[in-house]
Amino acid sequence: MLEVELPYPPSINHYWRRVGPKTLISREGRRFRASVVAIRERNACLIFASGIKHGEHIVRVMREEYGLECGFVTGDTASADRDETLSRFQSGRLKHLVNVNVLSVGFDAPHIDCVALLRPTLSAGLYYQMVGRGFRLHPSKANCLVLDFGGNVLRHGPVDQIRVKERTTGDNGPAPAKECPRCHSVIAAGYARCPDCGHEFPPPERSKHDAQASTAGILSDQVTITRYDVQETHYSVHKKRGAPADAPRTMRVDYKIGAYLWKSEWVCFEHAGYARQKAARWWRRRSLEPVPRTAGEAVALAQGGALAQTKTITVRAAPGDKYEQIIDYELGPVPEPVERGDAYEDDIPELLPESMANFPFGLNALPEE
Repeated sequence: MLEVELPYPPSINHYWRRVGPKTLISREGRRFRASVVAIRERNACLIFASGIKHGEHIVRVMREEYGLECGFVTGDTASADRDETLSRFQSGRLKHLVNVNVLSVGFDAPHIDCVALLRPTLSAGLYYQMVGRGFRLHPSKANCLVLDFGGNVLRHGPVDQIRVKERTTGDNGPAPAKECPRCHSVIAAGYARCPDCGHEFPPPERSKHDAQASTAGILSDQVTITRYDVQETHYSVHKKRGAPADAPRTMRVDYKIGAYLWKSEWVCFEHAGYARQKAARWWRRRSLEPVPRTAGEAVALAQGGALAQTKTITVRAAPGDKYEQIIDYELGPVPEPVERGDAYEDDIPELLPESMANFPFGLNALPEE
């Protein structure tokens, strides 16, 4: 359990706690017990749901499985009913309140000391507004418990470090793209079928939020060490943007850890000295093949099945560090050596084009060493 409590009363107080592995949407109530215990200790808990049916389900589970009275307001709630519910919550007669898109701004309840995000958002501003409902000062509280089931802290970073980008006009840069796992063509992200080889991409994931609350630090002065299950691993040849033509290339490894969340690292086979030694150690943990000479050779072998599967990664984020670090792995069995055919050299992938330097998940990537 990670616990951080700041002295009272700074402008932003925070109390962070790792919680149990199931969210309120789960019918396996016993697996959400740790979260409910944490919520029970709070003066007032404001819950953000992803939709009306989701919100109704949360209210029903809180009442039927845990005996907690929970209010519910949406944009469709009658004005009189909404005013009565909000009045009860603000006065302390109602401790738990679920809302759908109505209480992120313009709602004054400074005694809120628990905010549960049971929905994701791609908007940094909305993320800040939701969490900010619990950051008002009040004599009855010394901290605020934030339960993030939507991967929002990982997506946007600590709430006190958010920088909302201004909208720009004109060229917004290269269109989103993805790589076909069969023919490795780089195609538009919207394709359901690869136009080059006909590969059918699986439908997009429909999960509304994560199965457990994030342990990532919501404030920038928190050191967090988080273990993630790896759903997919992608390998590609990478070259730093703006680097000379003869600069060493690296093998970029992208780990999918959530619906839209990735962590990345770079393995420096073409570098010299310590970077090459580190790459060799990385490779020998995963393969019986000789350590590759080039990034292209490494990617060809990786895509051909020469590496052990990465099951989990452990990521460290610390104050003052510009980037996160992958510090540990859980690996599957090391595979037998791959048989190399006569056309092996022809299978080595080419470098991605300059326009795709951040492909596929640059915003979530870890730094190249």
